[in-house]
Amino acid sequence: MSTSFPTFVSAGEALTDMLRTGADSWSSQVGGSTWNVARVMARLGVPSAFAGAVSLDVFGDALAQATDVAGLDMRFLQRHAKSPLLAIVHELHPPTYYFIGDDSADLHFDAARLPAGWMQGAQWVHFGGISLAREPLAGKLVALAQELKAAGVKISYDPNFRIMMDERYDTTLRRMTQLADVIKVSDEDLAGLFRHDDIDGAFAMLRSWNPHAMYLYTRGAQGAALYQGERTWQAAPPVIEVVDSVGAGDASIGGLLYSLMYRPDADGGQHLRFAVAAGAGACLAAGGAPPSVELVESLEARTVVS
Repeated sequence: MSTSFPTFVSAGEALTDMLRTGADSWSSQVGGSTWNVARVMARLGVPSAFAGAVSLDVFGDALAQATDVAGLDMRFLQRHAKSPLLAIVHELHPPTYYFIGDDSADLHFDAARLPAGWMQGAQWVHFGGISLAREPLAGKLVALAQELKAAGVKISYDPNFRIMMDERYDTTLRRMTQLADVIKVSDEDLAGLFRHDDIDGAFAMLRSWNPHAMYLYTRGAQGAALYQGERTWQAAPPVIEVVDSVGAGDASIGGLLYSLMYRPDADGGQHLRFAVAAGAGACLAAGGAPPSVELVESLEARTVVS
């Protein structure tokens, strides 16, 4: 087995979406925002891993197989004889959901069981999603982020607001924002996380907690902006035929991180263009399929930055 370690790791949750497709019919789909970001990076050709835990049943088997197929480093995936984490999506338009996962496998992730020396190979580690709102996993991940920060590893963070992120999440939101080098947030995230309609005020508050971070601020079809210090870049997405917007946000943060890792001489506008193109690329196929570098580059040429 190779002793070389992935340069990118995403830590958090992998889950199964149970989608109601009819009055008495359901379909399942592998997912989880942090797991999706790991797949995006692997698809872009970055040596990547997903650090998290899944069950030993049929749901965990499907996630483990998809993790392997995606080309992720399997040494970082942990398996436990616990129940699976399920997202029950009982309405599709708009998505209406709840989670089932009491004492489930994801909560039993143990960072101490990751391969010895892996931090020395990691350039970026990504955090976010519901894993940071589920104890005791959340506490373990914040502690891991603090250890990585002290070791000089760069951290990205996408809170990815979900219904369980109430006032109990406020401390985690602030701490992870302070630790992160790159933060991705949407207008919908801000409304949910700050629980009011002053979106500009919420974003200003978020930035005040860590003025030195780079912020990728997405607003769906309206495009995105990148903030770094006093500088701001705006981008309009390329005109495409959207098949499925699931995973677009995960692809956009993946695209930004790829650009930061592999195009260090690019300016903020170029980084933003690649991020927006990656998000658009994920919309061209069903089920949040990660885009290839070639697809992103073709869309990048049609993405306008100002």
